[in-house]
Amino acid sequence: MQMVIAVALLVGVLGFAVAAPARLPEVLVAGPAAALAVLLGLVSPGAAWAEIVALAPTVGFLAAVLVLAHLADTAGVFRYAGALAARLGGGTPQRLLGVVFLIAALVTAVLSLDATVVLLTPVVFATTAAVGVRARPHVYACTHLANSASLLLPVSNLTNLLAFAATGLTFAGFAGLMALPWLAVIGTEYLVFRRFFAADLGTPAQPVPVPAAPAPRYALAVLALTLAGFAVAEPLGVHPAWTAAGGAVLLALPELRRAPRRLGRILAETNPAFCGFVLALGVVVLAVRRHGLGALLDGLVPGHGDLLGLLSVAALAAVLANLVNNLPATLVLVPAVAHSPGLVLAVLIGVNVGPNLTYVGSLATLLWRRILHAHDARPTATEFLRLGALTVPACLASGVVALWLGLRLWGV
Repeated sequence: MQMVIAVALLVGVLGFAVAAPARLPEVLVAGPAAALAVLLGLVSPGAAWAEIVALAPTVGFLAAVLVLAHLADTAGVFRYAGALAARLGGGTPQRLLGVVFLIAALVTAVLSLDATVVLLTPVVFATTAAVGVRARPHVYACTHLANSASLLLPVSNLTNLLAFAATGLTFAGFAGLMALPWLAVIGTEYLVFRRFFAADLGTPAQPVPVPAAPAPRYALAVLALTLAGFAVAEPLGVHPAWTAAGGAVLLALPELRRAPRRLGRILAETNPAFCGFVLALGVVVLAVRRHGLGALLDGLVPGHGDLLGLLSVAALAAVLANLVNNLPATLVLVPAVAHSPGLVLAVLIGVNVGPNLTYVGSLATLLWRRILHAHDARPTATEFLRLGALTVPACLASGVVALWLGLRLWGV
């Protein structure tokens, strides 16, 4: 009965997050669900508090990077990226797709997947209109790469941060091991996109003049400094949240000099409601994990990180991400695979690539769908599923094989 209640709470929380009625914040249901899990004895108050404390630094990073991405957008980083894409795209849909892939992959890696979905997608809409090409392939690239290109760094995705400590790796060590899977997955996505969207990419461009956008040198320098700070500070025991907060402060200073009253608007970009949702979700998932699901997964997870083990764990993570969303999937699976760094990284391939199969796989995909609705470019579920069915298995396979090779080369 406890397992049934715990699962019902999780389903209710995720169902509300997916439906997003009247765009109400997810914490409105997640908070009471977490409290109910404690009141019903599914999780002790001490265990719930310990889970919140453990998640707090990761949620702090989320808040800081949301502000960082917002300030980068205000400084013109994304407008500059759009103008650069239009210029480098050369007026051809195929070349523009390659440029969008490159920019989306870099934005996802450095500023996390939410920046790609929320900030880059509207820029891509504007860029394709200016270049005179069909938007579908390029806009779909934003959501796919927001998920699959988030493999590279511990800070690229909330799932990575949740699992980073369990890998036992340094920031540089994580990036080194995931670089090859990152490239393999992006390359596989690109090949499938070229074939899937052949008709759209074969349509001649009808460009209009694109105004030049000056490079926001200060903002780009701060982002580069922040990225370097992640690599330097982490071995010293400084959590990435502090580095991201430092970058946000540096970007905020010029803005606040011009308009001191914008401080409240900047602080609002931390999205406290969503941060509260992540903390409450952690408590609800803990209840599910403690009442059956954890033991079930322990029995399914292989003991060794050989190629077959890596493939099976990545597939399991992908399936679970599409059933319960990738954040709960990560919280549930990481304790089961913490005995092997390779298996933890395979889980990340599964929970980051797998969500490209269905809308519910990640919250970023749900945000992307809302943005397309706002641009009157509603995606069809059939097309999304067809593209996911072609990309996800191929990307999982190529990413895991690349990870297996990397583990052997690095001797992990």
